[in-house]
Amino acid sequence: MTPDQKFARWVHLSLVAFAVVFVYFLMADLWMPLTPQSRVMHPVVQVAPQVSGQVASVHVRNNQHVAVGDRLFTLDRRPFELAVEQARLALESASVQNDEYDAAIAAAEADLAAAQAESEQAERDHRRMQRLIKQGGVSRQQADQARSAYDAARAQVAAARAKVRQLEVQRGVTDDQNLLLRQARNDLSQAQLNLSYTEIRAEEPGVVSNLQVQPGTYAKAGTALAALVGDRADIVADFREKSLTKVQPGDTASVVFDGRPGDVYPARVEAIDAGTGQGQILPDGTLATPQSTDRWVRDAQRQRLHLQLTRDPQRLEQMPSGARATVQLFPVDGPASWLGSVQIHLVSLLHYIY
Repeated sequence: MTPDQKFARWVHLSLVAFAVVFVYFLMADLWMPLTPQSRVMHPVVQVAPQVSGQVASVHVRNNQHVAVGDRLFTLDRRPFELAVEQARLALESASVQNDEYDAAIAAAEADLAAAQAESEQAERDHRRMQRLIKQGGVSRQQADQARSAYDAARAQVAAARAKVRQLEVQRGVTDDQNLLLRQARNDLSQAQLNLSYTEIRAEEPGVVSNLQVQPGTYAKAGTALAALVGDRADIVADFREKSLTKVQPGDTASVVFDGRPGDVYPARVEAIDAGTGQGQILPDGTLATPQSTDRWVRDAQRQRLHLQLTRDPQRLEQMPSGARATVQLFPVDGPASWLGSVQIHLVSLLHYIY
């Protein structure tokens, strides 16, 4: 065989190998998609106080595991205890003022009773004068004076009744309807709530991370003091849109973690995200900004899906948030499933190298 014939054979073999690899790539992208763009994600809670104050004590260490309700920090309680005492004094003052209203109502009711008695007497005098004037026993002036006294007595009754009503409105029929008492009780409840906020506790189980705060630090309400990495974990994987044409929630998958080379974990597709950030238009009042590119073949859009391990799921919780992984999907059965299994096992072996 001449050198030219050997070269031609190698060219033919190379072309055949390229064609086989190209066809395999097309088939694998549809029937056994794989992506190295995957991570372990834990929910991260920013631990922040709901009130401002000086940190009195820190009850945890960095990277310490905590349960729900465990104390993390304590703020200086003294200003908030004083606020609670002040609110209690305001409630007592409102109660005393309420008693004063009761006394004022009793006095106003007595004035009303006296005014009603005078009105009844004036009414009797007025009627008597009306009979006497018909008989000629009194003058018109005396009858008019009796009429005026009767009208004045009626006005006094109305004024006394209005005074009683005014005091009853200010006081309230019951303590629950008294505005001052309700405001004082609300202020006391708010002060007690703020006092409880001086104990900053874990809202979910997890590991305290990036703990930098020390006693004496002034903590501002809403400003994070540390991060709490939750125990719950999720595997997120980004695939090209074309690779997910045959994928549905519930499909089987395999996961290889960079930190555990050689181990292949069976998994299940839990959900596929409804969209990406590029598919969201903010209603900010500005005009649209169309994307442009001078590339003939643009970058493929990737979609995110979520997976959970079906074997040894607690292993996922033990892995740090952000740990890298490679995900192999099995949307179809048959030879593609077998080839996909071979593919992910090869990747797991390669993780010993890189």
